[in-house]
Formats: sequence, C-alpha cells, structure tokens
Amino acid sequence: MEVRAFLRMKIQMLAARAGRLASITPTAVGIRPQDWSYAPSPNHFKAANQRLAKIDREVMKRLNHVQQTWATAPIPRVLADIALVERELDRARRAFGLFFEIFGQRGSAFAPSLDAYDAIAADCYTAIHQAAPRLFQGSLLKPVTYMEHGYSPATMRRGVVLSRLLGEPNPFPIIRIPWDRDNPWQAVFLHEVAHNLQADLGIWQENRQAVLHRVLRGTTDPALTQTYSRWHKEIFADLAALLLGGPAAAWGMAIFLANPSTRTLTYRPGGAHPTAYLRVLILAEMLRRMRFEAESNHLKRVWQGLYQPATSRRLPARLLQTADRLIPKVVDEIAYQTRQNLGQRALADIIPFTTQDQKWIKAGAKTLVTGKVPTHLPPRHLVSASAYALSSGKVAPNKISQLVTAHLANSNDPPTLTSIATQEALAA
Repeated sequence: MEVRAFLRMKIQMLAARAGRLASITPTAVGIRPQDWSYAPSPNHFKAANQRLAKIDREVMKRLNHVQQTWATAPIPRVLADIALVERELDRARRAFGLFFEIFGQRGSAFAPSLDAYDAIAADCYTAIHQAAPRLFQGSLLKPVTYMEHGYSPATMRRGVVLSRLLGEPNPFPIIRIPWDRDNPWQAVFLHEVAHNLQADLGIWQENRQAVLHRVLRGTTDPALTQTYSRWHKEIFADLAALLLGGPAAAWGMAIFLANPSTRTLTYRPGGAHPTAYLRVLILAEMLRRMRFEAESNHLKRVWQGLYQPATSRRLPARLLQTADRLIPKVVDEIAYQTRQNLGQRALADIIPFTTQDQKWIKAGAKTLVTGKVPTHLPPRHLVSASAYALSSGKVAPNKISQLVTAHLANSNDPPTLTSIATQEALAA
C-alpha cells in the first residue's frame, strides 16, 4: 500500500503539470501594445498552438490511462506508463519553450531588426511568386527569425523533424540570427532563406540526383561524385542567394568565408559544406553565368590572392585538379538546368536577376549614403544596397542599419488590434 500511495502522489504531480503548456499568446510571451507591429502573424500563433494542442492531447491521453490503471497494474508497467507521460510533458515543454523564445523576442529591443529580416525573407518568396505564379502549392507561412548564439545564421525548415522537440515537425521556417549579425547587409541570410525555398519548392532530391549524375558522367569518379552530391544543398543555397541579391551577395559570402588558410583550405570528409576555397570559386563561376564577368574575375583575383592551395596539403589533389572543369558543370546543373518540380524551368528562371537590377541596387546604395532609403528597391535588394553603402566608407554602419531596419520593419503589415484580440481569444 505504501508503494501504491507513493505512485499516486507522483501521478498527482504529473497531473498538476499537464495542460499548462497547451497554448501560447502574444500577451503571454510579453508582446506589448507598442510591439504589435513587430509581432508574428496570428497565423503563426495559430500554427504554434495547433502543434502544442496536439502534444497536449497525447499528454492527457497517456495521463488518463495511468490514472485509470495505477492501482491494479503491475508496478513496472505503472512506472513505464508514467515515463511515457513524462516524455510527452518534456515534448510539450520543449515545443512551448521554442515558441516562447522565438515569439518573445518581438517584445525586445531586437524586435525591429527581426521584423526587418522577416520582410526580407518574405520578399524572397515574393520574387518567386512574381516570376513563377502558382509554383508554390497553397499559402505558406513566411519564415520567422529570432536571435541566438552561434557563429552563423542557420535555419530550421518547414516540416523538418527537430531533435530539440523530440521528433516534432517544425510548423513554419525558423531562421536563427546571431546576436551580433542583426544588420541588414548580411548576404548569408539570403543563403539561409534559400534553404527554405529549396525545401518548399520540393526539389531537394531532384537536385541531388541531377548533380550526382552530372558529376559522375563528367568524371567517372565515384569519390568526387559523392563529394559534390553531399554539397548540393549548400551549393544550391549559395547560387540562389546570388540570384536573390546579385554580385554583392557573392562578396558578402566571400567575406563570411574568409578565414585563415588552415581552415579555408581544409577538406572535411563527409561534410555538407563545400571546402571554403572552392565554395568562393563556385560563387565566381555563378557571377560569370549571370553575366557579371568583371565581378567574377575580380572576386577570383582577390580570393586567389588570399589563398594558394598549391602550398597546402589539406585539399585532396583530385578535388583541386578537377575544380576548373567540374565547377562550371555543377553551377550549370543546379542553376540553369530545368527541373520537373519547377514546371520545367530552371532556378535562374524562377529567381531572375538582371543587369538592370544591379544598376538599381548601385543607385540605391548611393541614396543610402545620402541618408535616405531607396524605397523603390525590394527588401532582398536592400541587403545588397546596404552592403555597397557600407563599403563606400561614406556613411556610418549604424546609420545604414537604422535607416534600412526602420524602413523594412514598417513594410510588414502589422497585426491589428482586432487580430491580436482574436488570437488571444483563440488561444484562451
């Protein structure tokens, strides 16, 4: 009887924890009236609450079972059933914590920067909607950004199963921004958005198979083929970032990848990222294909002035010897060959970037230098204009950041008082 009484007390404590994390609201995460314009949409809260409610139903189902059987079931079985309740409570706690962390930052000093990044991410999707209407199936919740520690931005794609959430799928794209990278000229952010575009376009496997077959036909080398097929996701995101932002995105990525040669020239077996030295040569080749040959040559000169792979033994000889021949093939395959899931169009067709776009970006940079925002530029191109304005040395970095962030944060449609109130009522 003492053992059963002990188990009853444990189950009562479990019951006291159940149901407490079944919903999340703007008010609960600390979003104040003055923060409403930066808040995620009611649909983002709705998606989060649907996920939390699903987990909560499983918590209650398992809790009800153990409440009905604890007095008579074998004790080892009761302990196992209690552990399953604990598992679902842990899942609820992790999911609630993730959403709380992401949404709650919209009540902080970083809210305008996050909202600005949201606008840039949404515009990347808009670019495809405009060039290839109806390519995306149905309406998609835009990515939501949040700040976290870490060296570089990173993304959690829509629907991907997260180990952090004990296997729960992610309901909408989430992009992490390191605390010190909240400025609007970060080309690597376009790279992270591109990962989500690739997943939402449904060309992940199609792209991988195409790269695998193209490299194998060109080399008959299984090792090289496996290497480039492992790299396909990162190369896709790099090339898409250039189509979203133009030459400035290539320079931004090169700046991000510029490290001591011991890192830049090191090949990592099994790694998903191309060796940094070759990665920038891939960017230069993409610029050439985009008809920015002068920029391409300039980037190669700078990069090869920084690094001399012939003096290093960190790159496999075969990988380096075939780079000049293989890189153009891989760029062509990923960016310029048609895909069935793109409606027999290529990546460069659904994210067009022209020399006129580059002229407008350069003109926009000059406008930023004068202390004004070039309102004619779409948000994704403001990333590049900001980078050019920064490189001019004629305006303080914080001034550019303040101008562009304020403009982009105000470009989103803010939730209305009615929508906030509705979302609070739904969650309650």
